[in-house]
Amino acid sequence: MSAEGAGPGPGPGQGSEPGPLCPEHGQALRWFCCSERRLACAACTGPGGRCRGHRIRRAEKRAEELRNKIVDQCERLQLQSAAITKYVADVLPGKNQRAVSTASAARELVIQRLGLVRSLCESEEQRLLEQVHGEEERAHQSILTQRVHWAEALQKLDTIRGSLVDMLTHLDDLQLIKEQEIFERTEEAEGILDPKESEKLNFNEKCTRSPLLTQLWATAILGSLSGTEDVRMDERTVSPFLELSDDRRTLTFNAKKSKACADGPERFDHWPNALADTSFQAGLHAWTVNVQNSCAYKVGVALGQLSRKGSGSDSRLGCNAFSWVFSRYGQEFRFSHDGQHEPLALLRCPAQLGVLLDLQAQELLFYEPASGTVLHIHHASFPGPLFPVFAVADQAISIVC
Repeated sequence: MSAEGAGPGPGPGQGSEPGPLCPEHGQALRWFCCSERRLACAACTGPGGRCRGHRIRRAEKRAEELRNKIVDQCERLQLQSAAITKYVADVLPGKNQRAVSTASAARELVIQRLGLVRSLCESEEQRLLEQVHGEEERAHQSILTQRVHWAEALQKLDTIRGSLVDMLTHLDDLQLIKEQEIFERTEEAEGILDPKESEKLNFNEKCTRSPLLTQLWATAILGSLSGTEDVRMDERTVSPFLELSDDRRTLTFNAKKSKACADGPERFDHWPNALADTSFQAGLHAWTVNVQNSCAYKVGVALGQLSRKGSGSDSRLGCNAFSWVFSRYGQEFRFSHDGQHEPLALLRCPAQLGVLLDLQAQELLFYEPASGTVLHIHHASFPGPLFPVFAVADQAISIVC
């Protein structure tokens, strides 16, 4: 037995009124077993006792130790309370005052910036509406001018025709042969040309195009859309040079042609292309493609009539009349349609590429979602339902869900 102080025996205070007794031996609990962390009597610590050989100490020493710990804890709590009281009294009021002033400054900044944006929008709206009105007036004036011109031409033709009919009615053969006015009237009539289509008579919709409006519109649309379209690849169209993920959102290029793909009329058999399983023919649609791992890809839209077979231009994206694509080859970016390739000057390689298709306005817009920067916008009269289309010749691209 290891004990602090004297061995087992009558402890201090013997003869006084006894405290709690040991339920096993009926003796006073004047010892503390440090091993079992329990009170013990002299018999528990003696031979045959359950605490024999344990580290024991007098109960009053253990109580004194606990009292000291409680005192120390109370002092620490008092110091902690004092620190909290000081923090509440000295720090929080300043924090609250700074929060109020900072919030007021932030509020003024928001109002100032939105006011500037609002003023800019109002100015741009006024400018564009004036351009629309001016273009409308110009077209209207051109139409009125044409009306006056053709009314005079009709009147002149009626006069010439009347003169010729009068000659035909009143002149005999000899007089008719001698009459030179016939040739003069005929030449005069031939000088009046037939009406031809003129762009001057049409309203020029380009007057509404504005880089600022396009940027604001794209940002507003992207901010208001609750996510993008759930676009997935149509596995029947995937080239044998591409591997399609199980969720049908990722295309991985493989230079070795896969023999596992069953050929079919929908599958691209040469170019590393794939069509989505969904087409759009009305409304506003957007989807995003992760392109950060690829240095050679194409993203855009295509008509269902796009050829799937062979190595010709009719099945190569952007090289025919059925596809419109944004493409990257190394550090070169361009927009392609019907064999026409327009170089695009980008300051950095986008990690993601967004596609915004507005079929009501007949616009196809490519943008960088991270910054909302419009990379390219194309206006066209799309002749039919459009499918999202993809091509990759390096690493992989993925549709962002």
